Amino acid sequence: MFTKAKNIDTTFRQFRLFCFLITCCSSAITCFTIYRSISVESSRNETVLILPTGKVVEAVTTDRKENLSAEIRDHIRTFHEYFFWLEPDDRLIQSRISRALYLADGSAKREYENLKESGFYTNIISGNVSQRITIDSIQVSNNGYPYTFRCFARLEITRPTTVALRNLVTEGRLREVKRSNLNSHGFLIENWSVTENRDISVKQR
Repeated sequence: MFTKAKNIDTTFRQFRLFCFLITCCSSAITCFTIYRSISVESSRNETVLILPTGKVVEAVTTDRKENLSAEIRDHIRTFHEYFFWLEPDDRLIQSRISRALYLADGSAKREYENLKESGFYTNIISGNVSQRITIDSIQVSNNGYPYTFRCFARLEITRPTTVALRNLVTEGRLREVKRSNLNSHGFLIENWSVTENRDISVKQR
């Protein structure tokens, strides 16, 4: 009688242990499934498919801090190319300068107005002059805010009889603004100034 009761008690304990193990395994599997589902969904939300020229391209979103230096440099490069890359075409000049002014504050507009008043753009058009800019390097200090920068570049000025090469250095700072179609990086250049703009060489064509 006692042996029978003991066997029942042992069987009950084994069954209870078995149920406990099954419950733990089920809970672990459920938690893992939930975790994997959240991870997959989060990864899917960071992926965007775009269709440039009819081809599917995957674009992945990242934290802005990961690409901050690259975005700053590209913003500065874009501004300088719009502002300094000129052809003897009034509409083209106005279009490029207009785009450049969306990327900077009134300091860039003042520089543009000074050049305009001095007859710089008129001389570009009447003299059939082409001006191109090559960015050598951009030094950015993004430790503090607003971010400061210094841009080193070369200007190649092609006239009917000569080709001049000039050294260009500019500096300023950037603050963050809302992104837009005309300012995709969401930065605004402030206190921008040209600190050096001198001839390196002049060659006959």
